[in-house]
Amino acid sequence: MSHTYALQFTHIVFSTKDRRNLIPAELLPRLIAYVGGINRKVGLDSIAVGGTPNHLHILIGLPPTMRLAEAVQKLKANSSRWLGEQNVIFEWQKGYGAFSVSPSMLRIVKTYVQRQEEHHRARTFDDEFLALLKKSG
Repeated sequence: MSHTYALQFTHIVFSTKDRRNLIPAELLPRLIAYVGGINRKVGLDSIAVGGTPNHLHILIGLPPTMRLAEAVQKLKANSSRWLGEQNVIFEWQKGYGAFSVSPSMLRIVKTYVQRQEEHHRARTFDDEFLALLKKSG
């Protein structure tokens, strides 16, 4: 077979340094839109982006030509630079979580990512991240 076909959907989660609320609420919608633009510019299929002042969730389709670590590095570096250009003293936490998503679960995960603000009225980031880890085994 001379063609390559790969379907890799990934739910990426990363937080601000020390999980502090470093993303100003008034900039959050613009940051979410900007991250969607980064996704498209670097060749990722941008399915959903959501977050709160202390973390982001990003649902992407990862092409077979790009490693996950490379995608995350590009997302973090470009979004951090953009926040700096908005006069925000900012830094992302070093690590990240990445969870594969079945095509049959895309709609559910997309909705979850897009409703982060609502979701975090009742649950902290730490509780949420631990739940994601447990759910993924």
